[in-house]
Amino acid sequence: MDMSIFIPIVLFICIAFAIKTIVDAHVRRRMVESHSSEELVRAMLLADEQSRRMSALKWGVVLSATGGAFMLIDALKLAADRPATFGIVIIAAGLGMLGFHWVSQRRNG
Repeated sequence: MDMSIFIPIVLFICIAFAIKTIVDAHVRRRMVESHSSEELVRAMLLADEQSRRMSALKWGVVLSATGGAFMLIDALKLAADRPATFGIVIIAAGLGMLGFHWVSQRRNG
């Protein structure tokens, strides 16, 4: 497999993340400069922190489920090009998302 295909993909992801970070920082700075109420700024920062935690939880659950799928594929000695292999990985990712949804619903009450 030619690994050079991943270079533009990773570059695009890095550029998109950098743009998102810069825009978020700019919005926060403008909000502080506009003399918004302290309560609004505090609520916004709290919501941002909660969003980061939930995002980390989501990707932790999804990647753990996907890792489990790869372990299952290895244990069953499935070939990488078989449709069942792709199906197991996709199902595991979907179950990871459902697991995250379940955990987040229990956390939020």
